Amino acid sequence: MVPIIARVVHRQPALWMQCHRTAGIGICHRHTSSSSHASSKEHYKVIVLGGGSGGITMSARMKRKLGAENVAVVEPSEMHYYQPIWTLVGAGAKGVASSGRPTASVVPSGVKWVRSRVQEINPDTNTVRTGNGMEISYQYLIVALGLQLHYEKIKGLPEIEDWVKFKIGSNYSVQTVEKTWSALQNFKEGNAVFSFPNTPVKCAGAPQKIMYLTDAYLRKTGKRAKANVVYNTSLPVLFGVKKYADALWEIVKSRDIQVNLRQNLIEVRADKQEAVFENLDNPGETKVFEYEMLHVTPPMGPNPVVKGSLLADEAGWLDVNKETLQHNKYPNVFGIGDCTNLPTSKTAAAVAAQSSILDRTISQVLKNEKPDRKYDGYTSCPLVTNYNTVILAEFDYSGQPLETFPIDQSKERWTMYHMKADVMPHLYWHGLLKGFWGGPGPYRKIMHLGMK
Repeated sequence: MVPIIARVVHRQPALWMQCHRTAGIGICHRHTSSSSHASSKEHYKVIVLGGGSGGITMSARMKRKLGAENVAVVEPSEMHYYQPIWTLVGAGAKGVASSGRPTASVVPSGVKWVRSRVQEINPDTNTVRTGNGMEISYQYLIVALGLQLHYEKIKGLPEIEDWVKFKIGSNYSVQTVEKTWSALQNFKEGNAVFSFPNTPVKCAGAPQKIMYLTDAYLRKTGKRAKANVVYNTSLPVLFGVKKYADALWEIVKSRDIQVNLRQNLIEVRADKQEAVFENLDNPGETKVFEYEMLHVTPPMGPNPVVKGSLLADEAGWLDVNKETLQHNKYPNVFGIGDCTNLPTSKTAAAVAAQSSILDRTISQVLKNEKPDRKYDGYTSCPLVTNYNTVILAEFDYSGQPLETFPIDQSKERWTMYHMKADVMPHLYWHGLLKGFWGGPGPYRKIMHLGMK
């Protein structure tokens, strides 16, 4: 059994203001259940906002629990992308075409697909207004709207029309992931620079995964001797969990990779091929890095619809109980995935574990019972360190390892790479999105049977 699910993201119309979901989508075999135009007010027992991994797995679970006719999912995107593969796409190991599927093929059959964006949520009247003019009322609401990418907050970046020309890429967008591979292929000599923003991010390991793959590619092509691989992170640590951070530090030292902590990308000067970073420990101090290749991880923030609603906390994230995923003020509202204020890393592995807990929470609420299952913050990140190795990081709210296999997962292993590249996509499409995969918890207990 595999312990985690990697991530998927959805393409939105604009590059600079994309609202990316937590992960994948669902399963629909007919177009007749969708709506793309304004209509009279409709009512559903459960409305799911967002067609990401959290939204679709919960749509599938609610369909089984309440019947498809009682469930609606609001999602504007026609295509959905399996984002975890983009780490490998950016390094030339996978093709971007393999990451996408039409929404119509993944929304649960019979569930009403409202093909529009969410315009407004009013929890006081139990209604949702969509961009196409619909007003939909609900008895229960599941919010799975993901987070927002903010490329536009990096000075100079939105004005750059030709990223390939200026050797810039980003594995966080379908429009830019192949540009990472172009920049890598066109590298001659100089600095390969990788950034990590001073905001919450999804898949916090992704910015350094492409760094390790770049190092490996340059070695394979005989260019490493003329290259400086530089990782500038806003964090005070290389990775948030010490066990895995210690292993990663050994890797960067052995491969002569330069890591600069507390450095935040604030500007790109494409005409000079320069990236400007601010020193977060000394406000006002900046440092300019010339680059031959630049990988940008954009700043990220709350979904604007959630942020502008009564459901948000002070920072703009969906305000839910960290153990039950039930909203802290509105008991008929629930949340899952990147849009929430859950204090754990934002990954689809987290969504998988959350979906099992949320399914139980809603079942008990429907029976007027008090939720009794508690989410422990489980999340995971398969840290790709080469074209054939992965360190499989798994941990909980406290930042303590919560490993599935009875081995030391801080070691680089080819078996874990195979799991990420070949096994996880299948588990994602056929397990999580159909509401059958709720994380590795039960299997962890079996694999550690009799062991401390």
